[in-house]
Amino acid sequence: MVQEIAVYAAGQALDAAVLDAMRRVPRHLFIPQRQQPHAYENRPLSIGHGQTISQPYIVALMTDLLRPRRTDRVLEIGTGSGYQAAVLAELVHSVYTIEIVAPLAEEARERLARLGYANVSVRTGDGYKGWPEQAPFDSIMVTAGADEVPPPLVQQLKPGGRLVIPVGPAHSVQYLTVVEKQADGTVRSRQVAPVRFVPFTRER
Repeated sequence: MVQEIAVYAAGQALDAAVLDAMRRVPRHLFIPQRQQPHAYENRPLSIGHGQTISQPYIVALMTDLLRPRRTDRVLEIGTGSGYQAAVLAELVHSVYTIEIVAPLAEEARERLARLGYANVSVRTGDGYKGWPEQAPFDSIMVTAGADEVPPPLVQQLKPGGRLVIPVGPAHSVQYLTVVEKQADGTVRSRQVAPVRFVPFTRER
């Protein structure tokens, strides 16, 4: 799988620590049994409830864009099966992850605990609001396509921190966007690559 990621990256240098984390996390344990023959293919897979586990290359790219450090506290919006959270947990001090689909959140919580990821906390809820009780965060990752960058997430980002999020219309092409919060609280953003994610879901 990691060799396929390198090929897909087409010469783009992804951090070696990120690729090592991808090697360590058993992707087949984060997907339904019927999908396990395809676990290490470089493509997204269904995990039920209308959700997917992202293509490994995209997981690696988004993780790399966060520039994770061992001391970081990271917020993830969109836990899904818990795979991205596990990759992050291999690289940072602690991961706080929010999933709006209650059955997925519970399954991910149990799975991550069973696999020994004691530095991951899972919450069921609306990720648009972030996790203010644990803020501020060194970095934030959103794994669903949003129409906009949620202001509460920017507020919960530390100065000098990074937010990686797909931005664009639902069921269409979005752009993977990096938002950097400056020391004075202003933000700068740049688009990295066209992507297609499941829509960002909010409580109504």
